[in-house]
Amino acid sequence: MLAPMKPAPKPAATKGKSAREANGTKSGGAGATPLHIQVRDAIRSQVREGKLIDADGRLMPEAELVKHFGVSRITIRHAIQPLVEEGMFARERGRGTFLKSNEPENWLGRLMGFSETIRDAGFEPGARILHQGMTNAHDDAVREALHERAVWELKRVRLADATPIAIEHAFYPPDIGLELEKRDLVSILMYRVFEEELGLTIKEASQSISATLADEATAGLLGVASGDPLLAMERLTVATDGRPLELLRSVYLPDYFRFSINLTRRA
Repeated sequence: MLAPMKPAPKPAATKGKSAREANGTKSGGAGATPLHIQVRDAIRSQVREGKLIDADGRLMPEAELVKHFGVSRITIRHAIQPLVEEGMFARERGRGTFLKSNEPENWLGRLMGFSETIRDAGFEPGARILHQGMTNAHDDAVREALHERAVWELKRVRLADATPIAIEHAFYPPDIGLELEKRDLVSILMYRVFEEELGLTIKEASQSISATLADEATAGLLGVASGDPLLAMERLTVATDGRPLELLRSVYLPDYFRFSINLTRRA
């Protein structure tokens, strides 16, 4: 899950500018972007910088946002609602509006693909395809996990707001891969395609997480130095009938991800 964002001091209004201009919104004539959309984009941007939220991820109350942006309460409401609908924020009755990415993912209970996780955290997911197609040039672990001699593979650089933050190397049984090949692999929501288009019911996934170091090729793709630390993950997803559906190997920039597991001690 994306790491929590730390709060930052509220920006002061710039002398000689209106509150709207100081906080990234402007009024304009015909053809100008509607004010509530400007405010929505400003909220999205400032929250990503750690502004407008407290240490618990609670968004600044409406009345304070009105003062902060110099707009009406209805404009604030129209700005926030789409952010709630797309999953960036969640409203809790009696408590306020909270940044959903402020809660670490419980890896014992939620199975989410990269795009779902990134969008849930308020970023725009994307991908750059490095390779796709059938192959039998894979290691024994892939062969044993998927029970296939030849598999369909997909290797992508994964993006958050156009910034490379991960590399995913996925392997699929041939029949599934050939179906995926017909789809837009840049914006695909893989698990939704499995369930809603291919009629595959996912039962569970087993996942292991470890630390690794960036080699030269990986470093170049992610914009880091060779030898920099990365998080490595391997996940095997299976259907309700026990059939393996996907073996996914990924590396992530640690600045963007953290993992949380609930532990109990036996009495």
